[in-house]
Amino acid sequence: MKKEFKIPQRKPLMIDMGRIEEILQEIDLTGEPPQDEHVRQYYFIKKNRMLTDALKAERGRELTFHVNTFGCQMNAKDSEKLSGILLASGFTETEEEDADFVLFNTCTVRDNADQRVFGRLGRISHYKKRNKDMKIGICGCMMQEASNVEKIRKSYPFVDLIFGTHNLYRFAEYLCEILSGDQKVVQIWDKTDQVVEDLPSDRKFSFKAGVNISFGCNNFCTYCIVPYVRGRERSRDAREILQECEQLVRDGVSEIMLLGQNVNSYGHDLEDGISFPELLEEAARIPGLRRLRFMTPHPKDFSEELIQVIKRNPNVTRHIHLPLQSGSTRIIQRMNRHYTKEQYIALVDHIREEIPDAAITTDIIVGFPGETPQDVDDTIDVIRRAAFDNAFTFIYSIRRGTPAAGWEQVPEDQKKVQFDRVLKEVQESARRQSEKLQGKVMTGLVEEVNSQTEGYVTARLSNNMIVHVPGDASMIGSFYPIHLEECRGFYYFGTICEDRT
Repeated sequence: MKKEFKIPQRKPLMIDMGRIEEILQEIDLTGEPPQDEHVRQYYFIKKNRMLTDALKAERGRELTFHVNTFGCQMNAKDSEKLSGILLASGFTETEEEDADFVLFNTCTVRDNADQRVFGRLGRISHYKKRNKDMKIGICGCMMQEASNVEKIRKSYPFVDLIFGTHNLYRFAEYLCEILSGDQKVVQIWDKTDQVVEDLPSDRKFSFKAGVNISFGCNNFCTYCIVPYVRGRERSRDAREILQECEQLVRDGVSEIMLLGQNVNSYGHDLEDGISFPELLEEAARIPGLRRLRFMTPHPKDFSEELIQVIKRNPNVTRHIHLPLQSGSTRIIQRMNRHYTKEQYIALVDHIREEIPDAAITTDIIVGFPGETPQDVDDTIDVIRRAAFDNAFTFIYSIRRGTPAAGWEQVPEDQKKVQFDRVLKEVQESARRQSEKLQGKVMTGLVEEVNSQTEGYVTARLSNNMIVHVPGDASMIGSFYPIHLEECRGFYYFGTICEDRT
């Protein structure tokens, strides 16, 4: 029987910048830091504000910060919290990397992400030489690898603060330590059972937002470092998630994305939790929520119940990202993905039968250890049969600490040849799927001014298709019916066909 949830009528826990002052007024700095993690971090935010006020008076100017984010949507969400804490602590944001405090929020899914961070650290050292008072921090997934932490400590000794993913919520506390003196802070935790979300957040968009529903992953795909750096799966309480969504809608948000490493295994670790389909349905019922997205599901956990929830709730977007990784059952098994080629195709066929207007996108890795051209043939066969609307296609790169890193590798020249084959098929599939929309009128949410074409704005459809239309910044955050006129492969140019919806 379906569970019904009554959201408690209490003050929302989710904190945006406008609700911070009343919380800080209640904090008493005369005693020891509180043990409750939520209150404890506001204690340190208040202390930070006293420290930054003194530094601003001493230097005769505002203190600036810059957060540089690498990686996924969850990292972007984390950076909103990091920025929110810095703003609440008395800093002013800047787009420049020569700020008083610079923080790198890192990703380690692929080796090139690591190298980009090291390159940026090398460049920023020149700013540090010119401003001895500058503080530099680095956090995120990359810091959960001991070798990276050791390299930074030895090769980049000017870094003042290092912390990982499990204790990100203690950022205000660490910031207080480095503002209070010249000591360096290195805090890396192996794990945590805490879920601390109720901290300041500086949302980058007024009309859309991400909401974390779970952290970590239990799947241990043999190529993936995420379970090692993000930890085992931890689900948030459903009431807190729904309460946060309700508050966002009250604040003017019309599109929410539910975030997790594997969203459709949500709740499995909670004694009295609800399933992801139940959570999705409850969120879809929130009055005023125009669109509800989720990222990322796993094919092995994509249930019939979830398909039916999407089908009967029109505000759940018609975009399903369903990572394939490989079309070869042999390689899928070596990846520890727990499905076969035929099971995956059957799932896609069923989704398209039940939700005909859904766009299905995917992730594909080429060059996984042991992969042959015949395995790539299987991947191409799936691309054709699944008729993907788009795909993120990657060449496999070794991640230290994963089982696949120690296996015999595919030669780089062979990877490149097979990657080009797969990419060509993906592009053809995306073009064919896109062309089916030619001449239709679909609702788009205008997200930004188009930086490439003057006089145009960029909108996103429910199926995640991008459409460029004539317009200006006043349209951002509003929905419009759009006539799709000119297909450009995997995006469109169109026109607004009537007043906003």
